[in-house]
Amino acid sequence: MANIYGLLPVLEALRAGTKRIDRIVIADGARDSRLRQLIEAARSAGVPVRREPRVTLDRLTQNGNHQGVLAITSAADYADADDLLTSITPQTLFVLLDGVEDPHNLGAIIRTAECAGAAGVVVPERRAAHLTDIVAKTSAGAVNYLPVARVTNLAAFIESLKRRNVWVIGVEQSGETNYHEFDYSGPIALVFGGEGSGLHRLVRERCDMVVSIPMRGKVSSLNVSVAVGVVLFEASRQRNSKK
Repeated sequence: MANIYGLLPVLEALRAGTKRIDRIVIADGARDSRLRQLIEAARSAGVPVRREPRVTLDRLTQNGNHQGVLAITSAADYADADDLLTSITPQTLFVLLDGVEDPHNLGAIIRTAECAGAAGVVVPERRAAHLTDIVAKTSAGAVNYLPVARVTNLAAFIESLKRRNVWVIGVEQSGETNYHEFDYSGPIALVFGGEGSGLHRLVRERCDMVVSIPMRGKVSSLNVSVAVGVVLFEASRQRNSKK
C-alpha cells in the first residue's frame, strides 16, 4: 500500500477512513492554516502525528511534492493490545520488540514468531518499524496470521503482563543467564532490543530475567531477527518436549 502525501490528499484519506494510516508525519516548520484541521482529524481517527525534519519527508516521498505532510500507511491492521492481555493462557508466548527500526528485521521476526507458535508480537508506537508493505512481504504473509499490536509505552505494557503472571525475559548480550539454561515453561514474553541500541533502561529494569546468547566468533552480537529465532525455537523445543 503506497504512502499518501500532500496536505489535502492526507486530510481526505483521514476523513474517508478507507486507508490503513499508521501515522502522519509533518515537516518541522510547516505552516498552513489547514494543518489544524488535519491534526484534529488525525486525533479523531486515533492516528498519531509526529514532527520530523523536512529531509525525512523528502526521502520517504523521493522528493515528491509532499507540502510538509505525509501519511504512512499500513499493509495490515494492528491487533488490540488489550485483546492480547485478555487472551493469555499457560502456554502464551509473546515477542516484544524494544525499538526494532529496520522493516526487513521486523518482517523476518514476525515470520519467525508465527512459525514458532508465538501468540503475538508487540511493538512501540515511536522509534520503531511498523506494518509497511516491506514488512508484509518480508514476513512471507505471516502478518495475516499473527497478531501484531502497537503500544504507546512498552515498559507500561510489560507491567500489565506481569500483573497477569507473565514472566518477562529480556534478551541481551549482558544477560546473566545463558539462554538455553532458562526454563521457558508457563506464560512468557521475550523482549528484544533494537539494532545497535539493545534494551532501553526502563524496559530492561522491568524484565524478570535477562538472558544472553553466547558468541563463539569475533563478532560480538547477532542480527536481532536471528537472535529472536535462536531463543524462540529453544523455548518452543522445551515446551514441546514437556507435552
